[in-house]
Order: sequence, then structure tokens, then C-alpha cells
Amino acid sequence: MTKAIMIQGAGSNVGKSILVAGIARAFRKRGLSVAPFKPQNMSNNAAVTTDGGEIGRAQALQALACGLEPRVDMNPVLLKPETDIGAQVIVQGQRVATMKARDYGKQKSKLLPPVLESFGRLATVHDLILIEGAGSPAEVNLRAGDIANMGFAEAADVPVVLIGDIDRGGVIAQMVGTHAVLPENDRTRIKGFAINKFRGDTTLFHDGMTMIAERTDWAPLGIVPWFADAWKLPAEDVMDIASRKGGTLKIAVPRLNRIANFDDLDPLSATPGVSVEIIPEGRPLPGDANLILIPGSKSTIADLAHFRAQGWDVDLLAHIRRGGHVLGVCGGYQMLGREIADPEGIEGAPSTVAGLGHLDIRTIMKPQKRLARSKAIHLATGETLDGYEIHIGETTGADCERAWLKIDGRAEGAATRNGQIKGCYLHGLFSGDGFRQGFLADLGQPVAAHDYAAGLEGTLDALAQHLKTHMDLDQFLALAEDV
Repeated sequence: MTKAIMIQGAGSNVGKSILVAGIARAFRKRGLSVAPFKPQNMSNNAAVTTDGGEIGRAQALQALACGLEPRVDMNPVLLKPETDIGAQVIVQGQRVATMKARDYGKQKSKLLPPVLESFGRLATVHDLILIEGAGSPAEVNLRAGDIANMGFAEAADVPVVLIGDIDRGGVIAQMVGTHAVLPENDRTRIKGFAINKFRGDTTLFHDGMTMIAERTDWAPLGIVPWFADAWKLPAEDVMDIASRKGGTLKIAVPRLNRIANFDDLDPLSATPGVSVEIIPEGRPLPGDANLILIPGSKSTIADLAHFRAQGWDVDLLAHIRRGGHVLGVCGGYQMLGREIADPEGIEGAPSTVAGLGHLDIRTIMKPQKRLARSKAIHLATGETLDGYEIHIGETTGADCERAWLKIDGRAEGAATRNGQIKGCYLHGLFSGDGFRQGFLADLGQPVAAHDYAAGLEGTLDALAQHLKTHMDLDQFLALAEDV
């Protein structure tokens, strides 16, 4: 029989995704077939799956930890925020609607059947399913129709382990308070708890663990110290994007309001000799950057307006005049052109806006989304790249005649005559070690070679060992139940 157990958090961003990845790797090393599952996720950092859909980036990382290819069943409902009050709704990998939060709240219970269907398919082929909740079950005002936390746990009849984050303080109140506000049937579903992100001597919190256990009757599973190398793993939450000082080659990245698929930055941050600086609103783009990288966006036209509102368009022009390089990926590529047209109002009201004008290209937004895992060839070097495409819009223009990639036999990307400014739709291109090293060398500061994939695997192994040391994984597995 397949066993399953759900990890929920006493709050958002307590480290559930990383814990699931590490626990998955630990049990995989024991010889179990493990699969991740998150009923509902909210993220604009998506991964394209082998079966032609999209899921949250965290579930793709967890699949890697399990030794699996990512599949849509691992995250059957994905919400991709487009505005402060609305999001694109992805069900089993495909877009079904764009809804305001209030409307989604009324409709989400209708998504429970496909969620359970996906869970059932995973349960037929694996030994252990590690389920990740979203947010916190303590948000009892959202319990009706819930599919992300206790609503799913009840429907699938799975036990729960609750995670608290001691780094933000008040962890005893987090845990005991969650126990207090949950209805009895949800409260008894929680079988154990662990405390995450501890800094210092964990023995100093042993009394705290006892207090929580006495007040909740949940089994204590351990105190997990801060995992210092967590930054080496792809982040899913935009709040986890951070600058990384690593050397003299500086890449500046404007933090767009609706930044999407920012995993393009991870291989750059991991490369020795490279500093990646995330520029928040209100700060100018630095004058000493070797490269300004404009990332993807879930709302390109709105983020272009935000870009201009920060004065970044002026900073970018000055950077170009100094001879600095520019790369736009996906939405950033579209922004670099002369014009973006949205005649059907896909991103809002129908409109046509002027782009930044640094590439002689024009983009027309169209309803059909391009969603594919792609193999590309870098035309200048012949390097083969594994990446993915996830965008709406068709881009044409004179600078597309200087395409610098080829995907499945078709030209991709655009560049100025001198190659100083480039853009493309291919995400993940910097995961290719040879391409990344050559691209960075062309910026004028060669960097040391770095095996990015091996680094990821090594970090997952170290995370698994970290959890094996500090959590009672035997008891954790004993709490899992047949499904």
C-alpha cells in the first residue's frame, strides 16, 4: 500500500517546500519510491512538465529530489497572480480561467475532484506521497471549500505534521494558537510537529518543545537548525529572491512587480565570481553592472509601466551608452522592443504601448500560450541548451533576423547589430554550464567553470543529511498512513 502524510505550516514561508524536498531525498536514499504533491499552489515561478503542463517551481525541485520528472499531477491547481486581486487559474497543467480572489473562493471547492484524481494517480505508483500544504490551516476563515490544507487532508484522509518557524519569533504561540483555533476534527488530524529555522544551540528550546507537546498532544519530531545552503536551491516565492554577492562580475536585475520564472537567476547566483544584485523599487539600476537582465513578467505591460515609474528606463539608457550589456528574457524581451500590442485585452484593457525601444521588434499578445520544454542550440558556439518556453505573445521585427538561438529548427531571439542587447523567450538557458560560462566571458570577465546540476544534487543530499540528523524521520514515516 502507498503511504501518505501532509506537511502544513503554522504560517506562510515556514520552509515547507524545502523540508519536503529534503525529506523526499532522505527517503529516496532509503530505497523508497517517493513523490511530492501540493494540491494548490500560488506562484508565478512555474516549471513546464514532461506531460505538457505547468506546476509550481517548488514541486519541480521536489520531483528532482525524488529522482522523478515533474508532472502536472504533482501540483494540480496553480494560481498565478496577475493583479493584486486576481490570478490565472491552472488546473492539471492548463489554464482554465482568470478569476478575482473573491470569485475563486466561491469556486475552489469544485476543483477538489481533479485534485483528488491527480493524488490518486500518484498513489498508484509510489510508496510514499509527501503532501505540502499552502499558507496555514490556522486561517480558519478560509476553511469552507478548502482544498489546500485541512480540506484536502480530510478528503484524502491523510495525517498532518505541523511546521513552525522559530526565526520569525513567537513559535510557541504559532503552534499552540493553531491548535486552539482549529475545529476538533482538524486538530486531531495533526499527529506531530517540528520547529524549523533555528539559529544557535537547539538544546535551548527543549523546554519549548515540551510545552508545545503538553498543550497539543502532538508528537515532537525535532528542531531543525537553519540550513545555510538553502539559497542554492531554486526559490519559488518572490519574497525569497535575494541578492547574492559572489564576485566582481555584476548582474543587475530589476525586481518587477509581477516577476515570473525567476529561476533563470539561480545558476548565475551559484556561479563563482558572479554577483547578482536584485534592485527593488525606489533604487536606481547600478552604474557599474556588467549586465542588466530584465526577467520574465506575468503582466508585461503593467510591469513596463512600473519599470518606467522607477526611472529604470533612464538608467538602462545610460548603461547602454556606457557600453553595458542587456538581456531580456520572455517579458523582459518584450519590454525591450518598440511596441507591445494587446488588442484582445489579455493583460487588462485592450491597449498598445511603446516599449523601451532598444530592440527593433514588436510584440502582439495572443490568447494561446506557448508552453513547452525545449532543446535549443546557441548558434554562435553550437552549445546545446535544455530550457522551457512559457509565454503569450508573438514577436517579430528586423532584429529577429539576428536570432541567436535555434529551437526545434526555428530561429529564436533577437539582437542588435553589435550584440550588446539581446532578448529571447527561452527560460533556463543559464542552466547550461558551457553556454553560461561563454556568455559571462563575453561580458569581459571570465569566470570559473561550475557544474550547476551537480551543485543542486549535492545541496539536496546535504539537506537530506541535515534533516536525518535533526528530525526523527523514523517516527515521521511511522505517522504516515495508507491511502
